Amino acid sequence: MKQKIHPEYQQVTVTCACGNSFHTRSTMCKDIRVEICSACHPFYTGKQKFVDTAGRVEKFQRKYGGEYFKRTKK
Repeated sequence: MKQKIHPEYQQVTVTCACGNSFHTRSTMCKDIRVEICSACHPFYTGKQKFVDTAGRVEKFQRKYGGEYFKRTKK
């Protein structure tokens, strides 16, 4: 087996949009940002809350620049 081919496993900080943050380990970057975590997700809190899906649609449209919808309407 080849030695030293695996990415480094390091400690990262995960930060939620609600302000909650926690530490875990990953081979990804130093900091990870998430929109929903266990501290604010309705399943874990037991509270019903509106999840912003409009932001996700806008993010999709920015990513594909509206070209996706133009191609599918043919």
